[in-house]
Amino acid sequence: MTKLKYFRGRKYFDMQTRNKNRKKPANTRSTKLTVKENIELMDFLQKSYEGKSRSSIKSMLTHRQVSVDGVVVTQFNNALAAGQVVEVFNGVVPQDTNYSALKIVHEDKDIIVINKNTGLLSISTDGSDQLTAYSILKEHVKISDYRNKVFVVHRLDKDTSGLMVYAKSEDVKRMFQMNWSDMVLERTYVLVVEGQVSQDAGTITSWLKENEIHQMISSQVPNDGELAITHFKVLARTRQNTLIEATLETGRKNQIRVHMKDIGYPVVGDKKYGAKTSPINRLGLHANLLVIRHPSTGKTMEFKTPIPRKFAMMFENNR
Repeated sequence: MTKLKYFRGRKYFDMQTRNKNRKKPANTRSTKLTVKENIELMDFLQKSYEGKSRSSIKSMLTHRQVSVDGVVVTQFNNALAAGQVVEVFNGVVPQDTNYSALKIVHEDKDIIVINKNTGLLSISTDGSDQLTAYSILKEHVKISDYRNKVFVVHRLDKDTSGLMVYAKSEDVKRMFQMNWSDMVLERTYVLVVEGQVSQDAGTITSWLKENEIHQMISSQVPNDGELAITHFKVLARTRQNTLIEATLETGRKNQIRVHMKDIGYPVVGDKKYGAKTSPINRLGLHANLLVIRHPSTGKTMEFKTPIPRKFAMMFENNR
């Protein structure tokens, strides 16, 4: 059985909290304003700065002097909710790639690779203005040029954390999506499941399809849905739980979650697919390894994150 390795010390903690603790440049002053009611950004700023004209406020937005909960916002009709914090700078908001909801682990002219936190949507599913990985990156790329764009290549469930790749042009997006198996060479997840899995390793194969309530269901009838193949190996066990590494041969919606349910060991915190416990108060699923072929250079690029500390702590005395 693979020896459990996990991340200790301050380094990982600092990666998650750097955004909160960072110091602004000494010559950059700002004013923080707390939103008291649901309101559009323009109306909020006009109420907060009675002496400023509408065109003056639009200029502030255009020049990237306004952020909402730490994310630069340029749209005057951006919807605000009570409790959010609007920060107005006397100059351009300082660039920082360590956002509180995600970390940018790699960026070049073609792609952005991120480590997404649990609880953050990859992209809005209902067209609303809620904070998503896509909305953060859309504003991020405009820091260097307002004409820049970002494109969704693939998604992680809201409650799954880990590595994702976004494209910086439509051509690159299309390249990934039309040549997925040639471009995405490996995707590996770590997960915590309910129960003690007896097998040290195995492969789960089924055909997945979505039912009328948008839940994925599994079938052993060939071609009754999309073929889904998941390889797994056990990293550690306790009497109540098992830490698993899963590698996807196919990438279907909710694939790992459904397959773990299929073999009787649902992912912890996954009530949708049969879990009865939530010992870490989150879904126990993290995308920790992503290996891709770079769309321009053809070079193989590997990105890896440590096992989340909450996962590892459950198995510290059982290594």
